[in-house]
Amino acid sequence: MSQDAKSDQNKPRPDLHRTHRSAAAAPATPEPSRAPTAAPSAADIKRWRQYLADERAEASVYRDLAQNRSGEERAILLALAEAEGRHEAHWLKLLGDRAGKPRRATLRSQFVGFLARHIGSVFVLALAQRAESRSPYAKDPSATPAMVADEQIHEEVVRGLATRGRNRLAGTFRAAVFGANDGLVSNLSLVMGMAASGVGSPVVLLSGVAGLLAGALSMGAGEFISVRSQRELLAATRPTQITLSAAPSLDIEHNELLLVYLARGMTQEAAAHRAAERMGLLDCDCDPSLSLRPELPETPDQHEAIGTAWGAAASSFCFFASGAIVPIIPFLLGLTGHAALVTSAALVGLALLFTGGVVGLLSGTSPATRGLRQLAIGMGAAGATYLLGLAFGSVIS
Repeated sequence: MSQDAKSDQNKPRPDLHRTHRSAAAAPATPEPSRAPTAAPSAADIKRWRQYLADERAEASVYRDLAQNRSGEERAILLALAEAEGRHEAHWLKLLGDRAGKPRRATLRSQFVGFLARHIGSVFVLALAQRAESRSPYAKDPSATPAMVADEQIHEEVVRGLATRGRNRLAGTFRAAVFGANDGLVSNLSLVMGMAASGVGSPVVLLSGVAGLLAGALSMGAGEFISVRSQRELLAATRPTQITLSAAPSLDIEHNELLLVYLARGMTQEAAAHRAAERMGLLDCDCDPSLSLRPELPETPDQHEAIGTAWGAAASSFCFFASGAIVPIIPFLLGLTGHAALVTSAALVGLALLFTGGVVGLLSGTSPATRGLRQLAIGMGAAGATYLLGLAFGSVIS
């Protein structure tokens, strides 16, 4: 590590919570609101009391999340809670003696608070991001321009925190959603197609079980091959330390080491500089940016980032099986005919709504929209297979 980098690391980092607090305390008087000077109406007072309850709930969410964090993330969350406290003070000032007993926050805010206290995961941050994006202050003359700007900035702050969590679970989440939805849709389609062809319920059940096992094994095998191949590709492209041992024996007049660094993508100047350093020939006052750095920097192992082949295979098998078992539950419970098909479709529909809603939450978009999209795609595939089953059944009969 260079001296400049070390000195940068040794510099004291700002305390975000303290900085935010001092900035909040700086103004001698609160910023005036855009509210009219006339006496507030009953509707105004009711709305302000609801804002007050929601600000308190949001501040509590950020404090609860901060309890499970450390370092910079904790400081950011506490700073957000402090900002919500300033908003709370604004509504308290407008309400005065009319504040009354604390009101309950909205059901959405209460739900987010429950998750923050008991889960504290990226799901809570995603919900908080949506809550910040839906702030009504921009259209309310009683809120100050600073409060409107605060809410807009808060959305971006929470988006940044949520992005860290999304990046950490991106691979696992992709495998979970893909595997479970594949199991749900493919096995429901198989069951619907077989039932539509006119075969008996025992045959439909046997087909569903076979589809579950075949699909789960196929998913597991495919994921195993995919991850193993990716690890082998990484191993093949990772540079070795051969230049350290071979450099002293190389012919100076025919410097093959230069070709190594050119092949790795260096410029001619940087490659020549690096080769001279490796061979101990450098004796000049050169550009310090070209000075020798480790060829294999200390970074997280890419192999660990993509996981193990066996782990990926096992998780894919389980995710697919967990989805594929849902369509055959009614048949396992003894239902037959149309009752079994309707129940199967209903169970799969609920599961698709759930997985789509989770996707929506984590992506910061509408859970309802994503859930309905998953439902439409799944039911469309199952319906098409059912029609094909009817056609094949009529041909066979």
